[in-house]
Amino acid sequence: MENLHIVFWLFKDIGWCLFWKPLGLIMIIPTLAISIIIVYRTRDLMSELCHNLAITFWISANSYWMISEFMHIDALKFYGDITYKHLALIPFLLGVFCLAFYYAIWQPRHPNEIETM
Repeated sequence: MENLHIVFWLFKDIGWCLFWKPLGLIMIIPTLAISIIIVYRTRDLMSELCHNLAITFWISANSYWMISEFMHIDALKFYGDITYKHLALIPFLLGVFCLAFYYAIWQPRHPNEIETM
């Protein structure tokens, strides 16, 4: 499933790069859906959960950014100097916080815990 997820992700980004809106938009659904399934399946392993959750946030941010470009609102002002494209930082930062939590808080408190799939 993880390998298929990458295929969908690549097709989504190819659609974005070539400005093929239908391909890019349609590929959001399987890419994000499989990412969420992977998060759910790895929920018992904190390392995998945090990394896969960060990937899900990354796909969300990436998809929003693509949509904002397709709709030509990416450069429009949202608030002050913040454009609609900048709103993609919200899920990007959520992904960073997931990884920061894992490496700065969870892992140091569980040094002897071995996680295997």
